[in-house]
Amino acid sequence: MNKTKSRSSWANSLASLGPRFMPFADAASDDLPLSRLLRLSLFQISVGMAMVMLVGTLNRVMIVELKVPATLVSFMVALPLLMAPLRALIGFRSDNHRSQLGWRRVPYIWMGSLLQFGGFSIMPFALLVLSGAGQSSQAPAWVGLVGAAGAFVLVGIGMHTVQTAGLALATDLAPPESQPKVVGLMYVMQLLGMIGSALMLGHLLRDYSPGQLIRVVQAVAVMTLVLNVVALWKQEPRSRTRKPGTPLEHSFGQAWQLFCQGPNTVRRLLAVGLGTMAFTMEDVLLEPYGGEILNLSVSTTTLLTATLALGGLIGFAWASRVLSQGQDAYRMASWGAWVGVPAFVCVIASAPMDSPVLFAMGIFLIGLGGGLFAHGTLTATMQMAPPEQVGLAMGAWGAVQATAAGLGMAAGGLVRDGVALGSSSVLGYSAVYGLEIVLLALTLWAMAPMMRPARPSVRTTPNSA
Repeated sequence: MNKTKSRSSWANSLASLGPRFMPFADAASDDLPLSRLLRLSLFQISVGMAMVMLVGTLNRVMIVELKVPATLVSFMVALPLLMAPLRALIGFRSDNHRSQLGWRRVPYIWMGSLLQFGGFSIMPFALLVLSGAGQSSQAPAWVGLVGAAGAFVLVGIGMHTVQTAGLALATDLAPPESQPKVVGLMYVMQLLGMIGSALMLGHLLRDYSPGQLIRVVQAVAVMTLVLNVVALWKQEPRSRTRKPGTPLEHSFGQAWQLFCQGPNTVRRLLAVGLGTMAFTMEDVLLEPYGGEILNLSVSTTTLLTATLALGGLIGFAWASRVLSQGQDAYRMASWGAWVGVPAFVCVIASAPMDSPVLFAMGIFLIGLGGGLFAHGTLTATMQMAPPEQVGLAMGAWGAVQATAAGLGMAAGGLVRDGVALGSSSVLGYSAVYGLEIVLLALTLWAMAPMMRPARPSVRTTPNSA
């Protein structure tokens, strides 16, 4: 009898470890078990893998190995993100999609997966033509430009479509009280996908060659399709109320006007845009900075992307724990902005001190601050949105965030090349990191009126007990 009781208590204590030490482990419910939720989150792993390829590995290879100008690379990487305003429209369309099959989200996720697959399939060949390597030097320059730009746009549109519709599907399947936790889990899985794919790609590209680059990028294309198909399998229920011809309750313009009537909507989106730009201007420059200034290898700089994602994962976990205790979401986002200031100081100082360790520490802090800021602003957006507009609010947050990231990365490459042209590469990179510190200060100014006053801490004494 005692042995049975001890085994039962041991099992209960073991089961309680999940919600305590795994962020968002309590997001599962009876209708949406953890196994099904984790399988659905595979689409976020494919998105994380695509982000590592675009922002991490490919931009380093294009700038350092293929000798493509940083300005051109920045605009290439930013092209997919500049399509981000479509996210709000994609979310609205998937909310109101009508088809004979009765699905809303699945057609958009499937189409986005095909776009990602097609973009990655042609991307390595387009990059080789763009660089003029081998026999491609005989091809006109515009062929490489059009091919590379088309590949990046296909991957970007596919990635935005998959993520917007996928997050909406996860929200549909989850009970209302678990929706914020489910969305948080999805973003944690994206960061885990970034960490895993960065480690894998860093290992595969240890001995770089054009042929190896082609094999790796096409393997990513196949993995994207496989992961998304497994994630979608038997997830969304079909409904007969979604037949073609069913009238829509609101048009996109009417729904957007209703959303903009919320309190401080413009200021909230401005804070999201400024903070996101502050944390992403360096995205296409960190790995080239490590390779050009600190003389790090392709494998080592790719692994630094995993360090960035690890910092973001810790930031998401920390923010989830604090926000679950009722803390102000905008105050949490401001903590992320404050963490970003010493992060960029470390990156700037790593060049004159010739310290890869200081560089890695700065990258980790950038990820940590970015995770705190992203989770805080996303939670605040969901809390402020009416129940019938949570999907549109998430789409608007994602659209502003991705658009600001695209503009920031394009501006980062332009500033770097412009300053370096009149001085040196080190000053070009440092000018971008200094500008990001200024943007963080503007972000704190934008969020200040929306933060609640700090709650005074109440200490209990033995007499008051």
